[in-house]
Formats: sequence, C-alpha cells, structure tokens
Amino acid sequence: MYLDKIVLSHRQNLLHENRDLDVLVSQASQLPSARGFIDRLKQDSVNSLAVIAEIKRKSPSKGELNSDLDAAVLAEQYWRGGASCLSVLTDVDFFGGSVDDLVQARSATTLPVIRKDFTVSEFDVVDARLMGADCVLLIAAVLSDTELQKFHRLATDIGLDVLVETHDEQELDRALNVGATMIGVNQRDLMTFQVDHERAERMATQIPQHVVRVAESGVRDRGDAQRLRDAGYDAVLVGESIVTSGDPVHSVRDLMVV
Repeated sequence: MYLDKIVLSHRQNLLHENRDLDVLVSQASQLPSARGFIDRLKQDSVNSLAVIAEIKRKSPSKGELNSDLDAAVLAEQYWRGGASCLSVLTDVDFFGGSVDDLVQARSATTLPVIRKDFTVSEFDVVDARLMGADCVLLIAAVLSDTELQKFHRLATDIGLDVLVETHDEQELDRALNVGATMIGVNQRDLMTFQVDHERAERMATQIPQHVVRVAESGVRDRGDAQRLRDAGYDAVLVGESIVTSGDPVHSVRDLMVV
C-alpha cells in the first residue's frame, strides 16, 4: 500500500535525527509572523471558492506529472490565476518535491504556503516553520491521537496554521477533538489512491460552520468545483489537474466558482 510505504520511510528517517528539538523550537518562535493561511482562505471564500494551488512534480499512483516544472514560475502563474494559497510537496522520494521548491515558490509571490508532506514528528512541524511554510499538514490517518494533539499544539505555538486532513467521520471527530480550525476532506483513499467524489459532499455537512472546510484531491474541472462549493466548502486543494493542464492561469481561474 502506498500510504504504509511512505509513512514507514518517513518514520525510519527519524532514527537518524540527532538535532536538539528545544533549540529548533526556540529558533522557530523567533521568526517573523507567518502569512495567514486560514485568514486568506476565509477572506477569499466570501465571494468565491478559494483555490489552494499545488506544486507537484509526480505522485506514486500517476508517476511523472510535471517533473521539470520551475516552482517559482508556476507559483507566479497560480497567483495570476487568482489562487488564494499555495501547496508545495516537499517529499523527495515519492513525490519528487523538495524544500527548495517551497522556498522558491514562497519567494515568488506573497501567497501563504502550506508544506504538503507526511508529518510524523515534532521535527517535521518545526522544520516546516523554519523552511518558511505558513501552514502544516497533519494527516489523521497516519497519526495517533497523542501525536495529532501534540503536533497541532506545537504548530500553533510556533505560529503555523494547521490543515488536519480526514477521510471519514471518525477522523473528523478526532480532528475536532484537537481543536482544528481548518479541516480537509481528502477524496482520495490513501491506501489505494482511488478517488471517491461523494466522500467530500457527504462529510461537508458534519463540519461545524466556524471551521474552514477544504476539499482535497480529485478536483478535475469546474463542475467538480461547483459541486464542492454547493456542498459548503470554502476551498479546494488542487494539484494534478492544474499541474498537467498546460495553462495554469486559466485552470486556477476556472475553479473559482461562486
């Protein structure tokens, strides 16, 4: 299974970690304020569906998507298309991403950026802040209740916004229990990587109104975006369809349905 293999790899990397976490937390706490990821989504979603546009070179299920992309150029195109925020893959082995992609993308615009990766430790959370991310992803499916609580608290303590990703009602309850103020519903099954387009619509009504709602994965076109907006989502996180479109500016703009 893709998920098990990816998470195992990330957890194994922790075995070689020898940095002082307290020192890193201190460094992160002294950085300038992050760009408000959640605030930007709240602001933009008043008038239309907000788009979190993803910089993604490849995926385990689809292989190469746009391996030669220039992160700075693509970020600028997303900005011109009207994207509210950026998502940047930093996983090297499975998605072809890098910290450099995030740094270059964030430098190219003023848009807030989420580090899209498989966060499995406090070091991952702090590293997100140190590399310049404004938001970090916590995937409920790969974290225990203790980890989810600990990482969420640490992220907010050092000035990061948090997107807690869920796949079903049980994970949604877990996200709400840690006080998540932004929740993603991933339409892609992380075990099989197959997309269930009804999942996000089914779960939308169960997310409280005060929580920013983000639909992830499987957003192919304007029709998908409209269905998710009608279901009550504030934003969509989209990678594959816009990375491979050949016209990122138009592709982003086309998703901003009212």
